[in-house]
Amino acid sequence: MQNITHKILWIDDEIEALRPHILFLKERSYDITPISNGDDAVSLLEEYRYDAVLLDQMMPGQDGITTLDRIREIDPIVPVIMVTQCNDDQFISEALGKRIADFLVKPIGVAQIASTLKRVLSQTQIIEAGIPQQYTNDFNQIRTAMTSNPDWRKWIEIYLKLVEWDLEFDRLTQMGLAETHLEQKKECNALFSNYVEENYTQWISGRDSPILSVDVLNQFVIPHLREKRPVYFIVVDCLRLDHWLAIESLLQPYFYIDRNYYFSILPSATLYSRNALFSGLFPQEIAERFPEYWQENSEDETSTNRYEKQLLQLKLQSEGLRLRPGLRYFKVFDVKGGNEYIRQVSSFERISLSALIVNFIDILTHQRSQSDVLQQISPDESAFLSLTKSWFAHSALFEILKIIATQEAVVVLTTDHGSVLCNRPSRAFGNRETSTSLRFKFGTNLGCNEDQAIYIEHPETYKLPAESSSKNYIIAKEDYYFVYPNQYHEYTRQFRGGFQHGGISIGELIIPVVTMTPRK
Repeated sequence: MQNITHKILWIDDEIEALRPHILFLKERSYDITPISNGDDAVSLLEEYRYDAVLLDQMMPGQDGITTLDRIREIDPIVPVIMVTQCNDDQFISEALGKRIADFLVKPIGVAQIASTLKRVLSQTQIIEAGIPQQYTNDFNQIRTAMTSNPDWRKWIEIYLKLVEWDLEFDRLTQMGLAETHLEQKKECNALFSNYVEENYTQWISGRDSPILSVDVLNQFVIPHLREKRPVYFIVVDCLRLDHWLAIESLLQPYFYIDRNYYFSILPSATLYSRNALFSGLFPQEIAERFPEYWQENSEDETSTNRYEKQLLQLKLQSEGLRLRPGLRYFKVFDVKGGNEYIRQVSSFERISLSALIVNFIDILTHQRSQSDVLQQISPDESAFLSLTKSWFAHSALFEILKIIATQEAVVVLTTDHGSVLCNRPSRAFGNRETSTSLRFKFGTNLGCNEDQAIYIEHPETYKLPAESSSKNYIIAKEDYYFVYPNQYHEYTRQFRGGFQHGGISIGELIIPVVTMTPRK
């Protein structure tokens, strides 16, 4: 008897008719588990690991694509071979976007199945065998770039390469390399934080500046409005670059996607970065020109960002744009809000500009710090990434985007800032009136460890509001979070391992902005 080498899950509603094929494959060292429906197959995948899955596209009830989505939630890396009755381009594009390993078009012979399984399984082994050499090459390239005084353009390239390896290690199991990769990310984050500290004040003065929060509307939205093209401007609060890359493939069947990047202003928190995004102004400028729309004294984001629509209208007016029909603006905080916007977007006959804010990821990062259950579900960045992708695949946002894909409109999708997994406490000093954020603080007579944070004695140099000469800010770097000395051990224990924003790290500052046009 031959040794069994590969475990294969075969899902087909006519599986009984395939018994001869199954016997043939078993004789060639394939251990086949036959199953007749997607629900039972998913239950098996939750208990057992398989080397590959054969999946019929056309099944009653839960079809192949739906089953594939559920498989990917359980096992993102198992090779899936789709058995289909057609070779329609749209279907193939959708399936490839979900990382199908190969296709078989009915009618299929047993020898064809065997050769496809052999090729797919060998390919996986070849890819995994080549990973160490590929990573070594990229590791050395990143190290060379880091030590050659990179500018902001090169930092985007470095970060993109790091994120691509994050996704690769999430798909494969090279744990030794993953640890090396983590150390390189930490080193990059330290150098990047110092780089931003040295150059930020030049950027906000317009000297060799990357695209900043205040530039996004002019760069990516307003040109379409001037051309009279309908635009959906969607801001997903706290969406990091790795989050976007994980969900981008889900949208490729529906849109042509042009991905760009920009830098969040400081502090990289909603109050500052998102108001800058909608107004095209730095916080100091908003506070001076429109004091009625600037509120810095509240920790409640529903208060600090309640005037986004007014700021956006003022920005459009300053650009000489009179929209017909007028601006539409909507915020989604929960499922109810998402379903309400689905109803609205389905009924839109014509728009000029529709601005949509989606707060789920930001809410999730805050809730995670307070919930033992969420921390167990997403203990690290990889798990949090998986949770974010799973949310998007079943979200109202995905449904909204699929509806927009049937319209003659442009989608500009971005975020206001990213986040960083904070693991190191840093002592901060301040009085009772000091703000409570963990990654940045403003107040009077603040103190910090200036190796771990930026101390801003004169806020106007960072284009931040300064109502009095004694006001100052501190902004944490890398993965530090602020803790007061008299509560040091309590807050260290409570907030270590939480995703935070407002500081200076590569994940908070370098963020995606994508322009999507429907394929239809």
